[in-house]
Amino acid sequence: MKSFIPGEKDIRKHWHVIDAEGQVLGRIATRAATLLTGKNKPIYTPFLDTGDHVIIVNAEKVKLTGNKLADKKYRHHTGYPGGLREATAGEVLARDPGRLLREAVFGMLPKTKLGRAMRKKLKVYAGPQHPHEAQQPTPLAL
Repeated sequence: MKSFIPGEKDIRKHWHVIDAEGQVLGRIATRAATLLTGKNKPIYTPFLDTGDHVIIVNAEKVKLTGNKLADKKYRHHTGYPGGLREATAGEVLARDPGRLLREAVFGMLPKTKLGRAMRKKLKVYAGPQHPHEAQQPTPLAL
């Protein structure tokens, strides 16, 4: 008996909408990462992109538990000497609400070519509107 390996005709890509209003950051991120990788599907294959497209709306209203808005730090380096930049989660949320969710989800995806393909399927919007109505996304309740 041969193993079943799904082909292009077997893989169906769906669109999902997650409303982040009042939801905890990590809970949204894990659900989105599962959908992007396709691990929720019976035809999941580690070396194929079987995941769906995910739209996250109301990113500005995401909730962080504890005192993370003040304590959690986001760091990046510019590449120049002394170029370490640091911002708290509250500052990042004020400047770019989608960055919190993107970084949380991207940290849960593989760091490979396949992971980069999965990253392209995540769309994050600060408000309740998104331009993907033509794809008929299904709303997801967490």
